Amino acid sequence: MRFLSRRLVMPGDLNYADALFGGRALEWIDEEAAIYAICQLETNVLVTKHIGEITFESPALKGDVVEFGLATKKVGRTSITVTCMVRNKATKKTICVADDIVFVSLDPETREPVPHGKTLEELENQTRQELRTLNLGN
Repeated sequence: MRFLSRRLVMPGDLNYADALFGGRALEWIDEEAAIYAICQLETNVLVTKHIGEITFESPALKGDVVEFGLATKKVGRTSITVTCMVRNKATKKTICVADDIVFVSLDPETREPVPHGKTLEELENQTRQELRTLNLGN
């Protein structure tokens, strides 16, 4: 899992206990996972179909930098399933994990599911190539 995206926890992101509000974390996870899926499938006509188990493990506080790690878990004919981990950039402590986030590729006109034409192996090769281009290793 690569951690490439980061956010700063701001006062407006906090709950009554002065920690990152769970709803804000879920909003960020959905957005980050969608961007990841869009890049993987090379289409921005996707919808979130399902978010599975979400586990909150430790708080994020005002001023913390949190980072998002994403990985492709499964590839279907019209869908992609990803996992997202949010962790504290400084301490590396896991804040939360959202598993089984499913996105479905849609036809832009009919809004019906359409095959995206990708396989897990192709996406893994695509990611390795992108990382080499960015000089981030394998």
